[in-house]
Amino acid sequence: MKNLGRPITQRQLRVGEMIKQALGTLFIRDEAKIGNFSTKEITVTEVRMSSDLKTAKIFVMPLGGKNSDVILEKLKISSFMIRKVLSKKIIMKYLPKLFFVKDNSFDYAEKIENLIKQTNK
Repeated sequence: MKNLGRPITQRQLRVGEMIKQALGTLFIRDEAKIGNFSTKEITVTEVRMSSDLKTAKIFVMPLGGKNSDVILEKLKISSFMIRKVLSKKIIMKYLPKLFFVKDNSFDYAEKIENLIKQTNK
């Protein structure tokens, strides 16, 4: 999934956004039947596509940031089932493999905001 210095193409961005929107609606409607687990509390923040569009790194964050490790593990285990449901929503020649990753950008932003507040005191 390394880009190796190549710029991200418009096609990668467009496909990533399409997958992000489809996963968002899929999770809100709880269409991916993951055993005793509700996907309504999951937010998809970003989808990064590889240059060949065969893999997608999906950044997710549970609401409130609680139980993120447990939720991420369940998503990783059931990624095949999610991919199967997603294939009915998106028409592509090759549906990419889904890799779920915890989004740490909110933690980083909070850390930066706290540092700014400390310097202003």
